[in-house]
Amino acid sequence: VQLVESGGGLVQPGGSLRLSCVVHGLTNSNQPIIWARQAPGKAIEWVSGIYGDGSSYYNHNMRFRFAISRDNVDNTVYLEMNDLKPEDTALYFCAVPRYTDFDLQIYDGRGQGTQVTVSS
Repeated sequence: VQLVESGGGLVQPGGSLRLSCVVHGLTNSNQPIIWARQAPGKAIEWVSGIYGDGSSYYNHNMRFRFAISRDNVDNTVYLEMNDLKPEDTALYFCAVPRYTDFDLQIYDGRGQGTQVTVSS
């Protein structure tokens, strides 16, 4: 499985970004795809996950600001991020989780990530 992220950048506090993750090589159309992030010096933090049928799940810390979606025709998973805060600054990556406990951070594939920096 190959995953390629895009859409990161520098944004001011309160701003928005939309991240994209193009997925190649999935054999199970309902395979969940997750977004996770890692800030410098900190552990990986699960952000959100979505199944092929559209069922979605969120880290409770972000569920009211972030929205995940999936286009199964284009094999792309999106993460819409609103009201961004400096503490959202991190490398965001998408991944294929091996288990349904998305916080386990065990992946069968992950992308290189896209940097999100929230600063004035």
